Amino acid sequence: MSESEGDAKFWGPLSSPSLDDIEALAVEALEALPEPFRSMSRGIECRVAEFPTEEICKDMDIESPFDLMGLFEGVGLTDDGVIPHTGQFPNRVWLYRRPMLDYWAEHTDTLGEIVTHVLIHEIGHHFGLSDDDMYAIDDGLR
Repeated sequence: MSESEGDAKFWGPLSSPSLDDIEALAVEALEALPEPFRSMSRGIECRVAEFPTEEICKDMDIESPFDLMGLFEGVGLTDDGVIPHTGQFPNRVWLYRRPMLDYWAEHTDTLGEIVTHVLIHEIGHHFGLSDDDMYAIDDGLR
């Protein structure tokens, strides 16, 4: 048996991580957040989709849906988000599976590290955190 035949048998039964797999990694990341960040994040919904919608890409002037791995949707605490307004949707973070898998294939980070980084960055927008604040939290989890 050639080396490539052995590789084919190893890789053949494997499949890419599913939406549920990405969601499980996000749940792990949320549970690993340090306090008080973790408890303050409890009211934020986390959703996973294949890609951002065409409307989101258009609104954000993004050329390719592969260019966006996550999105915070809602009203941040620094934007009068403490008390929900009538008709206000819950704050949520969207994680986009295919862009994250594409990034994962081209870099050395684990998929869990990527999901955690994107999640922290997007939740950080809810709290009005700077990018430096978010990187410090992310670095503390590694």
